[in-house]
Amino acid sequence: MEKLELESANRTYLKWPVVALMDFVTVIGFDDIIYNFQNQGLGVVTSWVVMLFIYVLPYSLMVGHLGSVFSAEGGGLSSWVRGTSGDKVGYFAAWFYWVVGLPYIVDVANSVVIAFGWLLRGNGNIDAYMSKAMFGILTTVVFVGFIFFEHLFKNKSLAIMSVIGGSAMFIMTVLFVIMTVVALTTGSHIATQPFTFKAFIPKIDGHFFTTLGLLIFAMNGSELAAPYVTDMKNPRKDFPKAMMMIAIMTIFLTVFGSFSLGVFFNAHHLPNDLKMNGSYYAFLALGRQFGWGKILMYVFAITQAIYMCAQLAVLLDAGTRVFLGDISKKYMPKQLSKLTADGLPINGYWMTTAICAVIMFLGGLLPQINDIFNWLLNLNGIVSPFATCFLFWAFMMVRLHSDRYPKPAYTYIKNDRAGFLVGLWMLAITFFSAFAAFFPTDAKPGTIMWTDSLIMNVVVTLGLCAIGLVMPIIARRQRENAGNAFTGSQWALNTVLMVIAVASGYWISRLHSMDVLLRLLLILLVIAIFSLALRLIYRRPTSA
Repeated sequence: MEKLELESANRTYLKWPVVALMDFVTVIGFDDIIYNFQNQGLGVVTSWVVMLFIYVLPYSLMVGHLGSVFSAEGGGLSSWVRGTSGDKVGYFAAWFYWVVGLPYIVDVANSVVIAFGWLLRGNGNIDAYMSKAMFGILTTVVFVGFIFFEHLFKNKSLAIMSVIGGSAMFIMTVLFVIMTVVALTTGSHIATQPFTFKAFIPKIDGHFFTTLGLLIFAMNGSELAAPYVTDMKNPRKDFPKAMMMIAIMTIFLTVFGSFSLGVFFNAHHLPNDLKMNGSYYAFLALGRQFGWGKILMYVFAITQAIYMCAQLAVLLDAGTRVFLGDISKKYMPKQLSKLTADGLPINGYWMTTAICAVIMFLGGLLPQINDIFNWLLNLNGIVSPFATCFLFWAFMMVRLHSDRYPKPAYTYIKNDRAGFLVGLWMLAITFFSAFAAFFPTDAKPGTIMWTDSLIMNVVVTLGLCAIGLVMPIIARRQRENAGNAFTGSQWALNTVLMVIAVASGYWISRLHSMDVLLRLLLILLVIAIFSLALRLIYRRPTSA
């Protein structure tokens, strides 16, 4: 007993502001404001305000409620779903939540490469000095490098980098807003004209609904702090405080940041590469306004590089913890549950690398690096909200059966029925936004670019889901066959079938003379035939 008390006294706990800043780097950044500014123009200010009250605040407070209920659990979302809906649903929640973060890991790694490009070249014309192949290789090097970073430094350095990166990004955004106000008071010209109340009203049409997924993606992620509740001294009280701090910082960043962008960019005529380079353009414009040249841009580029590296580290670490931290081992192949001496799921990291490389390869089929960046970004607006639906499901189940769970130190909405209805609302709007985001936002309907992006959105989303469905099957076969899921010849057959299916799908996707709906149906047919073939071949377990 004395030993346990001594260990508890000597243990270093994470303070709630540190947890908030660690999580803040995964929730919102200056780039998120840029992305949605290009999608909706100044109207996004109104969208931010509305979404903050009907989505961000409820979302963060629901995470605080769940974190308080399951304060002793270390798996975050997977623990919440497993605790409310059982092991199998918990596994699928953990898998989907982890795997949908992979496109964003690629996107963040892309942003690291772009940040160093601005630092070294002083401009964002990356296509002029780098091929798509080199861009893909450098992106792969970045996230592989961070696998070794996780191995060497682990939580302490992760916390330090996150605090530095999150604080610096927040300070740079505050600086941008303050200097914008100063510029306006000294007679600076406003780029968006007419700069009237009407300019802040979003245009509600089909395009608007396709952008909601990316808007939600920009604001979610606060649940990634959940695995760190076990590293807090008083998580039931302090974790909700961290969630509230994140919500307040998000409110400031999005509303005032978007308003300031309208001062330096004409919201009616935005650059095509604004999503990729807009943050740097913004600080270049601010520097020119004050006669400082490129100095603010370089300061931001350094901040962005640190911020994105911290974000990558948190995504690799926290995301993998959510996946492997609290799921039933019977659903996982034994190789993925392997831990190093430092407790890191090394094979999980390598599977991350493999899937990210495939996603990056698919992006390489698009014409330019800017197109690759935009597609990867918009893909997150599909898969990320879909995974977030599990969070609202867990909250609904906790409120529906509140008598089964510990009374939380923090309660969001005391009435269980009202809480359940709010959770249902959040689930509905998130699912709708994710579905609408399948339709590309950065290309005109009917063009080859729009068609290719739509097909890739559907195929990648289904592919990520399919891998998760296969994992329990492999795990079951390992249990039934003395640890070996397949023989050598069976692995060879699996590979041949996979190559045929992928080649067929790729060939169909490039038939630009064929209607996009027919191409999608044919690709789905190929997937169905491939699945049926595997089911027929392995309808019975093999003998050991």
